[in-house]
Amino acid sequence: MLPIEELKFDQNGLIPAIVVDAVSKKVLTLAYMNRESLAISMEEGTTCFWSRSRQQLWRKGETSGNRQHIVSITADCDRDALVVLVEKDGPACHTGTDSCFTAPVFQSETLHEFSLQVLYEMLEGRKQERPEGSYTTYLFDKGMDKILKKVGEECTEVIIAGKAEDKKETIYELADLAYHAMVLMVQMGISVEDVQKELASRHVIDHKVKQEKMT
Repeated sequence: MLPIEELKFDQNGLIPAIVVDAVSKKVLTLAYMNRESLAISMEEGTTCFWSRSRQQLWRKGETSGNRQHIVSITADCDRDALVVLVEKDGPACHTGTDSCFTAPVFQSETLHEFSLQVLYEMLEGRKQERPEGSYTTYLFDKGMDKILKKVGEECTEVIIAGKAEDKKETIYELADLAYHAMVLMVQMGISVEDVQKELASRHVIDHKVKQEKMT
């Protein structure tokens, strides 16, 4: 582990800390730490920053309850910036939003962001707005039975493609299955984060089981 003494704090004794959600990988906020707040963060396992406006230590969540539990802290190659990976108890921003970064400044006309979260939000929009001619609208209009039927059909298609050891077709069918599974998630109010947390908990259990088998 890199000792704190090797980090490069600026002329005000501060180092920028980019806080990232360990589950979604979303950038939550940019804050600053001094040596004391970094030491407190490491000792207590929750984020503690230096407030430049109030000129005092600031334990995230001490009033709101939205604490950030630290998974890891990593320095960049120049040792003058940190990435703090956290599991959060609530919104990162004082405005109540999940992330402080919510105001678009530029969007490429040719390049587009894609993630499961972006897809999920698009599906939520389809459910609320129900645009005509949309296949997703059709699924939501038909309701749970139709959605479940499609999930079952796509599971079968994945099995058939996998059994044939057709990699290209299996990828195609897995994408179809993922899409319909996410329609089901939106229908039931299950978030991407809910599933990611469940998978993360299983990873920890699996890791422990492996350790036990090795001892």
